[in-house]
Amino acid sequence: MASRIMMIPLRSFALLSPRQSSASLMLRKNCNDAVRCYSSHDSTALAERVARVMAAKSEAGLTYDDLAGKLGVTNTYAAQLLLGQAKLTPETATKLKAAIPAISSDDVEHMVHTFPMRTFDNEILKEPNIYRTYEAVTHYGEAMKAIINEQCGDGIMSAIDFYCDVGTTTGKHGEKRVVITFNGKFLPFIEQKNGDNGATSPRD
Repeated sequence: MASRIMMIPLRSFALLSPRQSSASLMLRKNCNDAVRCYSSHDSTALAERVARVMAAKSEAGLTYDDLAGKLGVTNTYAAQLLLGQAKLTPETATKLKAAIPAISSDDVEHMVHTFPMRTFDNEILKEPNIYRTYEAVTHYGEAMKAIINEQCGDGIMSAIDFYCDVGTTTGKHGEKRVVITFNGKFLPFIEQKNGDNGATSPRD
């Protein structure tokens, strides 16, 4: 029976000490319903890299806003790069190495040449910060769809040609408030005209 490489939630490793991370890697011996398995993706190596990169960020004393400013990207995208959820370009790699000198050249090289497995573990939805955001999007989802349709037509917001930024503001009573901006290209649904279909299926 072929061995399978399992996927361990990356965010868990970002919060663990090296000793805890090593202990958590013992989970690699078993592949069960709580873990995603991909034969083409060494998630254990990725989790170890994320832990090293996060440690280097802490050593540099940078916030995500600081890092975003040095890289020329949004703060959310800067975090995605470190978490292995976005691909590092060669141009940005040079800026990253300058911003966080403790990141090894091998890790930077891997971030440039490896295609991310963009995914998440369902367990992450149990984290209160995340499930409240998820709840807000789903609760207001139908209303947001209605407004998108009214303003743009029949289509969707892209999550590929997309920018996400997280910030804060101060409310009228002096309280700190979270501001999350989704800025995605509108993609209209097409009418599937036969004349425009350049790859029709064969009919026997």
